[in-house]
Amino acid sequence: MILSHDTAGSGPAVLLLHAGVADSRMWEPQRAPLAREHRVIRCDLRGYGDTPLTSEPFDNAGDVRALLDSLDVDRLAVVGASSGGNVALQLASAWPGLVSDLVLVNSAFALPATRSLQRFARREDALLEAGDVAGATELNVATWLGPEADDDAHELLRTMQRHAFEVQLGAGDDIHQNPGPEIDLSAITARTLVVSGGQDLDHFRAVANHLAGHIQGARHVQLGWAGHLPNLERPDEMTTLLADFLAGGPGEDDAPER
Repeated sequence: MILSHDTAGSGPAVLLLHAGVADSRMWEPQRAPLAREHRVIRCDLRGYGDTPLTSEPFDNAGDVRALLDSLDVDRLAVVGASSGGNVALQLASAWPGLVSDLVLVNSAFALPATRSLQRFARREDALLEAGDVAGATELNVATWLGPEADDDAHELLRTMQRHAFEVQLGAGDDIHQNPGPEIDLSAITARTLVVSGGQDLDHFRAVANHLAGHIQGARHVQLGWAGHLPNLERPDEMTTLLADFLAGGPGEDDAPER
């Protein structure tokens, strides 16, 4: 199965990978501006957006690699948010020749969960076990959007998360997701920018510090105003940050922290 996806623009390819609380629609504010200079590819991972869950075994990195092969893309930049960042790390680690540039926005990575993340997970599990999908959706919206997010951002995230819950809960237990390639940070050769949010959970700030310290040449930009999804919270600012990095600007050795 090829993931649901869309493309826009022409030029060097850039893939946008969504967070686990969202789908490809989260990148709508960045899609058209980035497409002025790039071939922008967005996709919905399985169980999100327009990509269904099926009973066949799968892993997200393998799905994305199959999509890129179908599009004849053999070199590209990858931008991943949250769990999409973990998929981006798998791609850059397993196939270093594939990924030229890597942007990790509050990326997930296998560090021990902090107490704040554990509390969130327990609350979400309890709500879902009680059948309160609406409550679990609102918990996610409140947790993952920072104070700069407007009403439109809240409504979009609410729509995306509710849809993901419906698809994933509706699939039942007949899902066989494999972990995918093991991540070796030392194998990553892509020019890398790590972005973290000062208003995000402490777990993701710790992950950002770890990634910046273990990926050769990586730069870390902390956005003090940002929660977990800064591209929805201050879209224009994040678009500029991404465009500048992809053009060879911020993220190189002289990039300032914010």
